[in-house]
Amino acid sequence: MAAAAAEGLAAYRAVLRAARRTFAGDQLMLKESAVEIRRRFEDHRGLAPGSDEAARALADAREAAHFITHMIVQATRAPSGSFVVKPESVHAGATLEVPSEEILSKLK
Repeated sequence: MAAAAAEGLAAYRAVLRAARRTFAGDQLMLKESAVEIRRRFEDHRGLAPGSDEAARALADAREAAHFITHMIVQATRAPSGSFVVKPESVHAGATLEVPSEEILSKLK
């Protein structure tokens, strides 16, 4: 297997592992995330190994695996009907800037 193909496969597996860990116990999210991950990688199947586009796609995949692992926390429903979020140690220190009204208005 060529080095580029091995790198692509490693990135694919990393994103799948991140999704499996994050969405453990949520069959719908596990299935839907696997379908979406596969679709994204299939969209990039024809990229030339070593090209700038291929390097960007691999970097995006690594970033996606990191984001899924560190920024998404799966909530579970408590017997009372409310949702409970239990962040793990990988989520420590993770922050996400909430866009201001000014930033949102520029996007329109």
